[in-house]
Parts: sequence; structure tokens; C-alpha cells
Amino acid sequence: METRKHVHEESFAVAPQDVFALLHTPSAIRGWWGADRAIVLPENGGIWAAVWGGTEDDPDYVSVATIESFEPPRRMVLTDYRYHAREGQPPFEADFRVTFSVTASDGGCTLRVEQDGFPAGKEADAFYDACVTGWKETFAGIRKYLARRT
Repeated sequence: METRKHVHEESFAVAPQDVFALLHTPSAIRGWWGADRAIVLPENGGIWAAVWGGTEDDPDYVSVATIESFEPPRRMVLTDYRYHAREGQPPFEADFRVTFSVTASDGGCTLRVEQDGFPAGKEADAFYDACVTGWKETFAGIRKYLARRT
């Protein structure tokens, strides 16, 4: 199946290890992504999970992935995604892979996310577009979270 990916990156005026830590620290994930709950086992083969809305017994949205590669403070790769949305599942099958890369730069670092595995067909266009917007909002959330910490 032909796929496409989305890439988003921004620079931050903080140390690479601080940006990397917020990607796998549950309290930070709740702070920048607005998740109600998060569980992370930060290791190769570990688990990355976040839950939004509702109650524990009936959440609005759940995202769970396997941490395929955990390389502090440079890279984390999430695969084997499982989603639950109360409104229903997307109208396509996908095998998503999300790679977070953190590179040092003068005065801080650059965070890059690559989300790969979107089907190339029109059936995935709306979901793809929502993810493009979602990553922009997510990075804005990271920026706000970091500003509150300084």
C-alpha cells in the first residue's frame, strides 16, 4: 500500500534533554497535550499511552503505541498504534510510525516529528489534514508547557 507522511519541526530555547523528557514523562504529556491520563514505560519495547475525556471506564479517545526505539535524548520511535475513539474509527487501515528526533542547536534544540503510514488515497485525506493541524497545535502546547516551567 502506498503511504504518505507528515513532518513538523520547530526550534526551542531549552536543552535537548528537557525536550526529550517531556515526550515520555506522563505528567508532562498531560501538561502539553491535554491528556487526562498517560502511562509510559520509557524503554525499547516499552509502552506509550494517553487517554482523553470521559471517565476511566468510558474515555473519549485512547492512543497506545509500542516504543520501538528509545534513545535519550535524541530519538524515540512509536509503532504498533492502537486507537479508540468514541465517535468511531477512521475509514481506512493504517500502520502508523511516529519518530520524534531532538537535535542540539545554538541556544537550544530542534524537535522534529515524522508521522508516517497515512494511506495515499482520498479516504485518508481528512484524517491526514487533521493530523497536520494537530501537530501544529501540539507544538504550540509544548511551547506553552515549557513557558510555564521557566
